[in-house]
Amino acid sequence: MPVNKEAYNQLNTELNPKGVRLVAVSKTRPAEDILELYGLGHRDFGENYVQELVTKAEQLPKDIRWHFIGHLQRNKVKYIAEFVHLIHGVDSLKLLDEINNQGIKQNRIIDCLIQVHIAIEETKFGFDEEELIPFVDTISHYQMLNKANNIRICGLMGMASFTKNMDKVRAEFKRLKRAFDKLLATRNNNLQTNFKLETLSMGMSNDYKVAIDEGSTMVRIGSLIFGERDHQ
Repeated sequence: MPVNKEAYNQLNTELNPKGVRLVAVSKTRPAEDILELYGLGHRDFGENYVQELVTKAEQLPKDIRWHFIGHLQRNKVKYIAEFVHLIHGVDSLKLLDEINNQGIKQNRIIDCLIQVHIAIEETKFGFDEEELIPFVDTISHYQMLNKANNIRICGLMGMASFTKNMDKVRAEFKRLKRAFDKLLATRNNNLQTNFKLETLSMGMSNDYKVAIDEGSTMVRIGSLIFGERDHQ
């Protein structure tokens, strides 16, 4: 299915004035679809599967900013560490350690978002709200010990419950925004250069309008642009 240019242009009309970045979720989409959107000037694309991301990164233009938006296993970080623009789902200290280790090997700082669990589904990953500040303080301690100098924490990411109840979705996004604001107020004065909260990634095709209302700075949208995907 070709890119829905009308929907893409409408999204830009909505998002650009508010400074919200659009990550086009291109998982399961062929390179031709990505190139079509690339031809319209788009550069931020999101992938869920490491092997698919690696294959596409080899085939497609090098100025694409690749976002890894799925659940990342530690043993697969090495395959994307050289080129990934932003890892959205840091959900454990062990994963963060491995990203830092691979950043050292690649001689680069890898940007990351901390994933926060805000949905009712148990299958969603991420930290509970009460775990968030202790985790951030642990990162800061590591950086003071020069143990985390090849990662940069850029913000938070969360996924709302999969439901048609937008009041519930809005409440979950509000919780994530409160957690983000609390970190800004209490932890963003950290002297370590690799900790700078700028990004709040929340909102997908079915709920991005609510997410923007509640303070999202980055949305991850696939089906509105590419149509419903083939499930793998």
